[in-house]
Amino acid sequence: MNLSTFVQKAVKAERNELSPVIGSFMFAFLLMSSYSMLKPIRDAMASDWSDATVSTLWTGTFLFSFLAVSAYGWVASRVSMKWLVPGTYVFFALSFIAFYAAYLSSSEGLQVWIGQAYYIWVSVFALFHISVFWSFMTQVYTRDQAARLFATIATGISAGAIFGPGITIYFAPLLGTANLILLASALLLSSIPLILFLNQSISKTHHSDDSKHRISNKALGGSFYAGFAQLVTHRQLRGIGGFIFIFTGISTFVYFAQKNVLVDFSIEERAQILAGLELSVNIMTFVIGIFLTNRLIKRFGLATSLAIVPVLVAVGLLLVAGNPAIWMIIGLQFVRRVGNYAVTRPSREMLFTAVDPVARFKSKPVVDIICYRGGDVFWSWCFTLLTAGLGLGLSSIAMIGAGIATVWAALAVYLGKEFEQSEKNQDTPYAKNVNNTG
Repeated sequence: MNLSTFVQKAVKAERNELSPVIGSFMFAFLLMSSYSMLKPIRDAMASDWSDATVSTLWTGTFLFSFLAVSAYGWVASRVSMKWLVPGTYVFFALSFIAFYAAYLSSSEGLQVWIGQAYYIWVSVFALFHISVFWSFMTQVYTRDQAARLFATIATGISAGAIFGPGITIYFAPLLGTANLILLASALLLSSIPLILFLNQSISKTHHSDDSKHRISNKALGGSFYAGFAQLVTHRQLRGIGGFIFIFTGISTFVYFAQKNVLVDFSIEERAQILAGLELSVNIMTFVIGIFLTNRLIKRFGLATSLAIVPVLVAVGLLLVAGNPAIWMIIGLQFVRRVGNYAVTRPSREMLFTAVDPVARFKSKPVVDIICYRGGDVFWSWCFTLLTAGLGLGLSSIAMIGAGIATVWAALAVYLGKEFEQSEKNQDTPYAKNVNNTG
């Protein structure tokens, strides 16, 4: 058995899909390698700031995310679809090069402000780069292909999230954090040829002439606020938005607990510890994504694959409530992140394979970014209120979190069942009230 045959069988890809899948994997790898070098630098800064300061920065992140998504919607209405995705990543790469130059040329006092601006901008990029990536993937692949291939493509994200922290661990002491920002920008720019290749390969991956999956040479047209309008009016998009909003509640509580236990370490030690966590999480994610996720979705359906992580998190939070030790917090963070990257995220992205390009490229960033960053603001201030305002300890907060995770699981089952029913009926409820609203 040659290598290509082995890869085809392992990832359940057909022969004509193999090159696009490898290209998509490498695209995801480069994106996440870049982000995973930027993220530990961002998170290492946070331990020098109070909970209120971080909550304020998250509020600023939401506002900047709102502006960024609005600007993206305006550009998508006017720029050819062929150039929209590569142009987005070129813009972000240049912005990080600008941060690099500003940091090196600034005084120590000004570097504090630049660091906080960098924290906000990386937080915007954290969701934007992945949201645009998956928007593009749902354009490249059909619904059937998504069920077979998305989990494998997502392992490219995990591989990049292994490579990026590895670079940070070994080279941060040698190169310094500022130079890592420049290297991350170079990796981001190196993804552009892969985007152009995937643009050309779409017709080869489709068995039929599906207009939903054509990359048009024209802009989407319509208004910049169409994505916001669809989030309000479209039932399924509201459901996905709610799913993401609740997810951020769990993520926020665990993130703040993690932040507070690292306060006694230096910024270099924090960066290395967090990079080590990234490395272990993504090794496990890679293994699960290659060998388990697509088989889980095929065997048990989307409802189960969406709900399994919320259920595990609810159980984990109950265990933390009974024993709020540091290793329990780290363990819960590990399970939550592995489950999200390996199972929940690929499953959630399948929901967008049944909608048109306007929904993919305008509504999806609104759902992914505004609901996520809006959730960050809401839940971060909730955490601050519970700890600084009401004086609640970790056990009490974990009990509250377990209740939130239970609601999250119920919503996951609802969204999965809706999608599965649409497949049985050969209908696309996600596309209703979405088409022609650009």
